[in-house]
Amino acid sequence: MRNKAKLAGLAAGISFLALGSAQAVEIEYWQYVFETRVQAMDQLIANFEAANPDITVKHTTFPYADYQTRVVAAKVAGQGPDVVQLFYGWLDTFVSGGLIQPLDPAVFPHDAIEADFFPIVSAMKRGEDYYGLPTAVRSLALFYNKALFDEAGIANPPANLDEMLAAAEATTKRDGAGNITSAGITMDMAGQDHHWWREVLVRQNGGVPYDDAGNVAYNDAAGAAALKFYTDLQTEQKVGVVGFMDEGQAAFRAGLAAMTIDGTFRLGAFGSNPFEWGVVELPADANGMRSNYSSYFANAIGATAEGEKKVAAEKFLAYISSPEAMEIWLNVVGELPARRDVAMTDANLADPIRAPFLKGLEYAHTTKFVDEAGQRQVAVDMVNRVLLENQAIEDSLAQAAQAEQAIIDAAAK
Repeated sequence: MRNKAKLAGLAAGISFLALGSAQAVEIEYWQYVFETRVQAMDQLIANFEAANPDITVKHTTFPYADYQTRVVAAKVAGQGPDVVQLFYGWLDTFVSGGLIQPLDPAVFPHDAIEADFFPIVSAMKRGEDYYGLPTAVRSLALFYNKALFDEAGIANPPANLDEMLAAAEATTKRDGAGNITSAGITMDMAGQDHHWWREVLVRQNGGVPYDDAGNVAYNDAAGAAALKFYTDLQTEQKVGVVGFMDEGQAAFRAGLAAMTIDGTFRLGAFGSNPFEWGVVELPADANGMRSNYSSYFANAIGATAEGEKKVAAEKFLAYISSPEAMEIWLNVVGELPARRDVAMTDANLADPIRAPFLKGLEYAHTTKFVDEAGQRQVAVDMVNRVLLENQAIEDSLAQAAQAEQAIIDAAAK
């Protein structure tokens, strides 16, 4: 109880940690540019500064593609953020690069973290140390365009893969030459589809993506069946095409895709869609088996934060991982609270949009990436070899497994 009280005190902005000086302290917070995330953080910073008038938080953002490079460059220059956002799959890179420091267990007690947060928070732990805390967690779901479903005479969204394929065929629109003008389902392996393939389709075909030691295990019949199912969407069913409108979410937002698989973080962005849409759990297989993928961005204390800045950074980190912050994040961004009691409320579980994502957390898997960008690219290349180079399913799968295992092995050295 004492540990929880201490963590709660930090979250509320109670100044039981002496700043060591009456002078104002400025800290810097970095995250990548995503409109609703920036809006939510601006609101949190305003709340925090109002409760802590001796602390100013400078909010700095960078494009996603440049983000990790900018963090590394700042560290090399002896500078950098005091609190920094990172994807959980980047943790090993940030730790080995000396970009962040372990959380002080006297400030962030491990037993309080493990009691209050969803279990996937453990992905931010290495050895005996936690390196960050999430504000929100993510899972995947199937978004569908109700107008296109109504137009095609589809009464209910799909509950399984067969129904999904039937709905995709019924809603796909093609021109006289057979080219897709409105997709039944998006295909975007660089988006969320690599998670759908890895943690859902492989498992629904009886396999696992990785073994207990963390090595690649999908180079088998299950992996091949999962890859064939995915690439068949373009080559056999012809209900989607890679590269259609560049990104899957863009096609869905434009009303030119009936279905897309995406995460909770799209809820805020999809709120402005010019049509009515709904959300359901990811389709089950023919036997009713479901799987999902869960992930999150965490916030950590930068390696260069020390003294008064470190104390201020700890207070800010505690606030942005507090129940109050999570409610704000849910309402602005749409991502689910990382604390169980904030997420699993009766209201959220009854909400037709939030409930499918919450249910997905019950059977979700969290991939332990050692190089998220590199491992994602392996999946993108695997699909492109099949679709663009006509490589055999088994050959492309084997090549992907070899490439990804090399990434995993390199990280272990």
